[in-house]
Amino acid sequence: MKRIALLFLFPLFITSCYQQERNCIDFHTGTFEFETFLNGELSKTTFTRNDSIEIDYFRGKSDTSSIRWINDCEYIVKNLHPKNMAEEKAIHIKILNTIKNTYTFEYGLVGTTNKQRGIAKKIK
Repeated sequence: MKRIALLFLFPLFITSCYQQERNCIDFHTGTFEFETFLNGELSKTTFTRNDSIEIDYFRGKSDTSSIRWINDCEYIVKNLHPKNMAEEKAIHIKILNTIKNTYTFEYGLVGTTNKQRGIAKKIK
């Protein structure tokens, strides 16, 4: 009976000690791709980031945003040249985990609880 109990508890002990990899500093700079569905269509955004500026390329247009790092894995993005009220709102981004050249992140407007997730791939 003890062996059966240990057999069921052993996987629990192994998974409870698992720590997801978070090498966030590796993703502070570089060129990245992010894909998402917009209006039922797969859209790709490419962006280049250094420590304080991010330039997004989407559907043939570019946008420049400032970046303020809160810690190694969280930052605030704010559009430098907003064209409307929606673009004036800052976005909070939190890197949840990293695997090789990709990272999973959570993002949402600053001050709201509504969050979405995405995966970005470092291409340079």
